[in-house]
Amino acid sequence: MKIYTRTGDGGATTLFDGTRIAKSDPRVDAYGDVDEANAVVGVVRAEALDADLDELLAEVQRDLFALGSRLADPAERIADRVTKIALGPADVTKLEAWIDKYETELTPLRRFILPSGTRAAAAMHLARTVCRRAERRMVALAVLEVEFLAYMNRLSDLLFVLARVVNHRAGVAEAEW
Repeated sequence: MKIYTRTGDGGATTLFDGTRIAKSDPRVDAYGDVDEANAVVGVVRAEALDADLDELLAEVQRDLFALGSRLADPAERIADRVTKIALGPADVTKLEAWIDKYETELTPLRRFILPSGTRAAAAMHLARTVCRRAERRMVALAVLEVEFLAYMNRLSDLLFVLARVVNHRAGVAEAEW
């Protein structure tokens, strides 16, 4: 199978249900932003992370692939038969548990902090902002699956906490605003 198909050369793409839509369609924006978030998480993982954080982020990347697939499948043509793209309330709960776990390493916030510190922490802040954009695109798309929105909301919170954890573990002070 070749990587190029030439079917998108005219500015359209095909969803999983066979529908052809413009690449400027809000649905493509939404799953494109989820894909971008996944890529930025990959940039974070390319840094020297502790094993626990790398494993957690690998799971997040699989979840983001699942979410992007679900967004590209509006008729849920493959959702019922492909279990690896399942994403639900338990996945949101998992993110909340990770947030609670990693916050125990940190001092409580008293001020806003600037997105900075180590390269990994700065990249996590970037991933967090891309998650927020993807969430806004999903809201604009009127995605009805509340767990998808909740997942992106919690993921951006988790990435914020992990950026702080990475800086803390590296002994890098947070820059307050």
